[in-house]
Amino acid sequence: MSADEIALGARLLATLPTHEGRPEPLLRRWSATAADLGAELADRYAGRTVDEVAAALALDVVEETGGIAAGTLTLARYGGRPPTVRIHPDAVVRAEAEVTRRGWRTWFPPGAVRDAALAHELAHHLLHGADGPRLKRRLDHVLLRVGPVVLRGHVLGADELVAHAFARRLCGLAASPLLISAALSADLDVPASTPVGSET
Repeated sequence: MSADEIALGARLLATLPTHEGRPEPLLRRWSATAADLGAELADRYAGRTVDEVAAALALDVVEETGGIAAGTLTLARYGGRPPTVRIHPDAVVRAEAEVTRRGWRTWFPPGAVRDAALAHELAHHLLHGADGPRLKRRLDHVLLRVGPVVLRGHVLGADELVAHAFARRLCGLAASPLLISAALSADLDVPASTPVGSET
């Protein structure tokens, strides 16, 4: 992961409740740890398309409108029984327009937003399984230590950073989809010319 991507991840964490007073080096470490795990998870599925991975995970993928509401833009969501990823084409179109407006088409070719949104939700599915505790151990946010007993806490937002890194690696993107999320967010100001995490 690039230093820019780690820094943007740390900035995202800093906007979340419970992280306001945390030191920047800690947020950067958590950002890097989450990004590394996301890339590792994606490497399990190297050579497969995002839709092939969804099928391998036995996840239903449906497309339905409803991703745009007052003040929010939801590209996709995961949940339900059976576990399903719902992709919202109306929101995807809006995000694709933002990519074009900012001149990021080199980093996010046509169709990349939809694929990255699906991949992002696949990562959340993985984190609901054995990879969730793995993330918690790696982040090592110790709340309590009594002799050999260690209680580790949840790091709010770390799962999002894992999912963005997973999507970037799985989709073979030159820049992190976190850049798109930041551009669409009122909390993070990203100049139009900033290719965060670009490797081209």
